Amino acid sequence: MSGAVILEGRAVRVVRGGKTILRDVDVRARAGEVLGVLGPSGAGKSTLFGALVGEVRLDAGSVYFANDDVTRTPLWMRARAGLGYVPQTPSVLLDLTVRENLATYQRVALGRGGDVGAAAARVALEDKLDVRAGNLGGGERRRLELARAITAGPKALVCDEPFAGVDPAGAERLGQLLRSLAKDDGVAVVLADHHVAEALRVCDVASLLLDGAIALTEPPGAFEAHELVRGRYLGTWSPAP
Repeated sequence: MSGAVILEGRAVRVVRGGKTILRDVDVRARAGEVLGVLGPSGAGKSTLFGALVGEVRLDAGSVYFANDDVTRTPLWMRARAGLGYVPQTPSVLLDLTVRENLATYQRVALGRGGDVGAAAARVALEDKLDVRAGNLGGGERRRLELARAITAGPKALVCDEPFAGVDPAGAERLGQLLRSLAKDDGVAVVLADHHVAEALRVCDVASLLLDGAIALTEPPGAFEAHELVRGRYLGTWSPAP
């Protein structure tokens, strides 16, 4: 059974340079659930995620987090309230160790320090706490970015392309972690990714974003089989057996 709505975008509209990027988008992320926002490149997924976390200004609509209107609340204040974010672009501090990356983020997100070992262990980086982030592989850096969000104890976690640059085994591990965050910790997880098969394995429900608007929302099986998804997004794609 789905939990309470933790993160919600209501009629979100974003216009840039005279072009409407998001068209009155409604999206709801619930506690204990993984929501996938999927669609072709240019559909507006990263813009939507930026709007949800406070990185992108809305031209209309609103964003609610834990029942509070945070439409005009900056990103850092949303983070301190418990809204985690793993951006699409690489964001680890390469000259700092894994431990220092986690501690720095924790101080920014929470305004205080604390133990970071549990977050590192959860993404299997506990043996690399004193390794400089620049010496990590691409998949390890992605896991570090996820660990940073975890260390702040988020109520909701927005992940933009979490499987990017990650090998299949690493993607499966990340998927299991995202499911665990939702099911075991009650986090509302929202993700977008071009690794469709992995994303659908992780999600409880998936929304199709086309031309800046939500075209449909369905459980993974019904989503993948839907005529609109097949025709406008997946084409001849089929999941691995």
